[in-house]
Amino acid sequence: MSDKNKEICRISDDEVVLTFACSGGADVGHLSDQAARLMMKEGCGKMFCLAGIGGDVEGILKTTKDADKILVIDGCPVDCAKKTLERAGISEFDQFEVTALGFEKGKTTVDESSIRRVADHGKSLL
Repeated sequence: MSDKNKEICRISDDEVVLTFACSGGADVGHLSDQAARLMMKEGCGKMFCLAGIGGDVEGILKTTKDADKILVIDGCPVDCAKKTLERAGISEFDQFEVTALGFEKGKTTVDESSIRRVADHGKSLL
């Protein structure tokens, strides 16, 4: 991870930081997914498998419960990603909704600018 990304994310080399994105069917779900992928590409944690949490996959649950930090990016106020983690007994995480940043479900263009804006907000929480 570059020094710039360490500073932005405030993540030390020995921390396990996981990001779960809604990745739902709506445009804001797509945006949350792409932002999480960009954050991972830039060294801000690791995008992890939300379906594995919902599917009760033992290894994914253990890794998640052992993580130092967890960030959840939900697309909208339905909070599917947040609820999936909570249902699995995981409650220690930071979370935000893409729509709270001013994006509107069903009317959002997923482009480099919107992805960057959501990713930068996610980074600020790490």
